[in-house]
Amino acid sequence: MAADVVMPRLGWSMEEGSLVEWVKHEGELVKVGDIICRIEGDKAIDDVEAFDEGILRIPPTSPKPGEKVPVGTLLAYLVKPGDEAPFESSGPASVAMVEPKAATVTAGAAVANVPTVQAWPSPARSDREPPISPRARRVAAELGVEWTSVAGSGSTGRIVERDVRQAAAVEGESGARISPLVRKIAEELGVDLDELARARPGQRITRADVEASAEKAKAPMAPLPSVAPRTVTPMTGVRQIIATRLAQSAHTVAPVTLTTDADATNLVRLRDQIKADLAGTDDPVPSYNDLLAKIAATGLLEHPALNASLVGEEIVQHPTINVGVAVDTERGLLVPVIRDVQTRSVHQIAAESARLIAATRTGRLAGDDLRGGTFTITNLGMFDIDAFTPIINLPECAILGVGRILARPVVVDEATETIAVRKMVALSLTFDHRLVDGGPAARFLQRIKYLIEHPTLSLLG
Repeated sequence: MAADVVMPRLGWSMEEGSLVEWVKHEGELVKVGDIICRIEGDKAIDDVEAFDEGILRIPPTSPKPGEKVPVGTLLAYLVKPGDEAPFESSGPASVAMVEPKAATVTAGAAVANVPTVQAWPSPARSDREPPISPRARRVAAELGVEWTSVAGSGSTGRIVERDVRQAAAVEGESGARISPLVRKIAEELGVDLDELARARPGQRITRADVEASAEKAKAPMAPLPSVAPRTVTPMTGVRQIIATRLAQSAHTVAPVTLTTDADATNLVRLRDQIKADLAGTDDPVPSYNDLLAKIAATGLLEHPALNASLVGEEIVQHPTINVGVAVDTERGLLVPVIRDVQTRSVHQIAAESARLIAATRTGRLAGDDLRGGTFTITNLGMFDIDAFTPIINLPECAILGVGRILARPVVVDEATETIAVRKMVALSLTFDHRLVDGGPAARFLQRIKYLIEHPTLSLLG
């Protein structure tokens, strides 16, 4: 019996996914544990592992790479060697596949029986010109009158000289000569003859002038250089997932944001020292986010109420500290998770962080790397941002926003009124008031501030 390979559900909110590539190919033997294909879900690309053994058979109806399909959609079969795939069987299924072709033929026959609609022939155009006397024709040429539209007053409607001269006497508002034919064409094309005559005082307005004016009026106006063209971008993929989750957070939690400033001078010095010590080695230099992740873990061990989630009607405090670090990518904001931060050294955190960020920006981040966070850090300091209001990453209880580290004068000794230039950083803690009150949250932020100002207590401890 063939085993189905279907589009898996990679995350709790995933409703559809797309095939990235087949690792195994049509007709290839697949063993238990082999990677069959790679699937892109909400935010990450995961490998699909085989739980059965067999020959991979991909039906013609299988989605193509990049095509989004609902969770549970059939991708392929694993069949025993020598067996046929279900789509190859000659049973009722093959008959059902033939029926659409028959329906197509029937539909074609129905169309063939529909009487064709013949267009009525266009009325014949007469190329005959109105009769005109030779003298009238010569005067018309001299005066620039298009005599073909002039009504003749001679016998049998013949155009005579006086008709041509009367037509030539018709003038625009500013004295421009305009024939009846030109007036008629201008009326049909919507050209303002008075405006055209004012632009050409004393000159004859010809048919070419009118048609050129009409074409100029129809030409689209060039957009103003200072106005950007309007663009419409559908909200799909990662952007749609981010919008849904942030909207859910905004409408679900009871967010409160606390802000404070911390003196990061010693933290900056410590990082500079670590950077100097690692010069010439292959070890990654810890970023400020790496140092802050370790500091946050120390603070969360002392204030576990912030390392919690609301599950149903219960507040669950997590035994481990998994810190998510927000990463800005071309695909949108992603939050890979560094696990067990409380047990890792700064160097281990830096190595894991470097791996996650590289995978995030190349689109090869695994789904598991985005799950299981218990606390998040988001840093906008590189954009010259100070304090801001971060949005909680559900189902976590809190998120720490970090601004830029900026040198500025501060009072370092109130008794002596001593002022010094210090490296200051703004901290913004948003917490869910349903899970924790303002007092415990404020004490946690106060502890984070202290640990930043005395970094050796957590980073080298």
